Amino acid sequence: MAAIDQATVRQEIRAFIYETYFFGDESEQFEDTDSFMEQGIIDSTGVLELTSFLEEKYGVTVEDDEMVPANLDSVANLISFIERKKS
Repeated sequence: MAAIDQATVRQEIRAFIYETYFFGDESEQFEDTDSFMEQGIIDSTGVLELTSFLEEKYGVTVEDDEMVPANLDSVANLISFIERKKS
């Protein structure tokens, strides 16, 4: 399977986060490696919204045992997770 375009995926994920959790307010700044939970960006309910987005947008299935910070708690982790799922 073809590799994902990391820059595009990064942009799409960040756009989703700004729209969903910051209500479009892009004045809030965070780094790709910042923990969503530690920064207060996403709570446990937000993780469910995030997994739904990943499944719809990228056609991946997020299994229960994959719903861990190593996969879902930062933009960088999400990009790596999607790459693994798509390969």
